[in-house]
Amino acid sequence: MSGIATLPDRAISVGRLRWRRFRTHRAAVASLIVLALLVLFCLAAWPLKTYLGIDPDATDLLARFDPPSAAHWLGTDDAGRDELLRLMVGGQISLLVGLLATAIGGIFGLLIGVTSGYFGGRIDAALMRFTDGMIILPLLPLLIVLGALDLTKLGFTKEFATSGAAGFWRIVVIISIVDWTSIARLVRAAALAIKERDFVRAARASGAGPFYVMRAHVLPNVATPIIVAFTLTVGRVILLESVLSFLGFGIVPPTPSWGNMLNNAQELVNTAPALAVYPGLLIFITVIAVNFVGDGLQHAFDPRSERS
Repeated sequence: MSGIATLPDRAISVGRLRWRRFRTHRAAVASLIVLALLVLFCLAAWPLKTYLGIDPDATDLLARFDPPSAAHWLGTDDAGRDELLRLMVGGQISLLVGLLATAIGGIFGLLIGVTSGYFGGRIDAALMRFTDGMIILPLLPLLIVLGALDLTKLGFTKEFATSGAAGFWRIVVIISIVDWTSIARLVRAAALAIKERDFVRAARASGAGPFYVMRAHVLPNVATPIIVAFTLTVGRVILLESVLSFLGFGIVPPTPSWGNMLNNAQELVNTAPALAVYPGLLIFITVIAVNFVGDGLQHAFDPRSERS
């Protein structure tokens, strides 16, 4: 009975130990605070829009390039739109693209990796050759080609093809298609090691099917590398979205994202440099913060980390 009673304490102590390890990574803690502030900054678009009574997509050519004022806290852009509100709304789009594309591509990579690592043999060889084929494809040219596809040729209406929703889902799907390979290889390596453990062998010997074993025994024990990989992938996806939007193949204006705001400002660097500095700085801060949080999680979940 005493052994059973101590199980919850052990589970809590592991969580506390990981949290203490994470706290020792000062850059990760600071980055986590920065990310929380960025999320709050983006979510504040709705109450601020109501408070100021401004539509971030409404143009006013008579108010182009207005300096910061009580009505427009960061001034206006080349179409007279409020720069602060567009940065907030654009942040919502960029962060949501990063999370959704990472989740969709990560789930696909997770399924590929755990199936390949658990079954091995010909299944492993076929899935890993497919993964290798995706890895060797030139990423940026492939993204540009996929981004230039005419959605009306795929059966979508012209209204949807030119809408902001189409641009959003196009970029999510495109990045999900190409950005799953690193997670797949990482999960495969972990699954190869886990499937040889005694508790997995015992489960198979007791008659458990392969899908039950993968769900109940393999996946929970590869959670650590998955969490770290997902975190690091979010930053890379946000950067990819920004690059595609900067090149004109991402989110369709007037729907803002940090990438297309940077693209719109590239010809205004000499006359209105702040319009390029604001979105570029936010992209830089977000990607750096996400990567530091990923490093902190890797430190926290690594059993070889020093106990503190």
